Amino acid sequence: MSYPLPKFHFQVEWGGTKIGFQEVSGLDAEVEKLEYREGSSPEYSKINMPGMVKYTDIVLKRGVFKGDNEFFDWMKTNKLNKTERRDITISLLDEEHAPVVVWKVLNAWPLKIQSTDLKGESNEVAIETLTLAHERIEITNEG
Repeated sequence: MSYPLPKFHFQVEWGGTKIGFQEVSGLDAEVEKLEYREGSSPEYSKINMPGMVKYTDIVLKRGVFKGDNEFFDWMKTNKLNKTERRDITISLLDEEHAPVVVWKVLNAWPLKIQSTDLKGESNEVAIETLTLAHERIEITNEG
């Protein structure tokens, strides 16, 4: 019997570094709809055509670690019309830790870093959030 894959076993890597994240979201691709009607058409309705592909920003969340400034160092590379772009691989893993579904995020760059909120009464882990802009996602299902 075959079961759907659980979503809690995944890894994220860029530049050979594997980084542990608590959550990844924004692995979306959408084809924009174009509507068109020629003026002399006998039909009084528009036709729909596929347009350009639009991608959502990727949002990564992870715990804050002492002395780990990789996100902030990457963010500092952002300058007007120039930034350090990286390809990022996000893999959903099976029970043997092998990639099953792989999302390759191409030419990503840091758009936003959100530091953790601070609360004196809390008993939670400090979480930072990195939002990435990118040019494209390629998806492969190894199964």
